[in-house]
Amino acid sequence: MKASDVKKGNVVEHEGTVYQVRDIERSSPTARGGNVTFRFILYSIPGGRKFDLSLRADDDLKEMELTRRAANYSYKDGDAFVFLDAEDYTPYMLDPDLVGDSAAYIVESVEGYYVQLIDDAPVALQVPTSVALTIIDTAPELKGASATKRTKPATLDTGIEIQVPEYITTGEKVWVNTLTGEFAGRA
Repeated sequence: MKASDVKKGNVVEHEGTVYQVRDIERSSPTARGGNVTFRFILYSIPGGRKFDLSLRADDDLKEMELTRRAANYSYKDGDAFVFLDAEDYTPYMLDPDLVGDSAAYIVESVEGYYVQLIDDAPVALQVPTSVALTIIDTAPELKGASATKRTKPATLDTGIEIQVPEYITTGEKVWVNTLTGEFAGRA
């Protein structure tokens, strides 16, 4: 596949490593006859390591076939997260390396997870853009604080800590944006 045909979200192979294309910057040279170049922001699958790759429009990239399967989190097996295929209940074992920071957003009975497979082997997990998590610890509400925009740290049931408005209390469920890791409202 030519570099000029690559789209965001494509999965490609470069020097033996599989990457997902997260972003593409196109730059046209000012001089006539110069080549258009593409800068690809790639993330390795698995592992999620960032990699920058610049190619000319006619350079080739090998596209990989990636299958996305809707799956639901089932349980933890040692360190591995086990997801069940939403259609045929095939279990997918996802290692912590493969899950990475997304581990903070894995909760039971939440829809919208996708396991990404290459040759039937799980290589990545896509989490929903927001998940509802329960606050297990945060400072008590300060009297009269609800009118201010001040925030306080709160620990969630998956172990991560986020900033929440002062009026939020322990035991409440809140939406967390999985892209930014920020509070996104009461659930």
